[in-house]
Amino acid sequence: MMFGRFTQRAQKVLALSQEEAMRLNHSNLGTEHILLGLVREGEGIAAKALYELGISSEKVQQEVEELIGQGEKTVTTIQYTPRAKKSNRAFYG
Repeated sequence: MMFGRFTQRAQKVLALSQEEAMRLNHSNLGTEHILLGLVREGEGIAAKALYELGISSEKVQQEVEELIGQGEKTVTTIQYTPRAKKSNRAFYG
């Protein structure tokens, strides 16, 4: 996916999302990985809203990992799910 049309913060979130997908050995990057990228980036509205609600990034990570689990094989390439592609429209700056 080309990141050129995204803001710098959005590019960082998407890079972190890819790192999360790879860390979890997932070959498909979904909205759950984008959520993890948002909270890891820490400066955006989503991360701040969760913080204000008393939800730590560690708690988000724990809950997401419990829901989606870890893949069995190490992955080297990541593909975006259709839902993740659609959600990326919000990143255009």
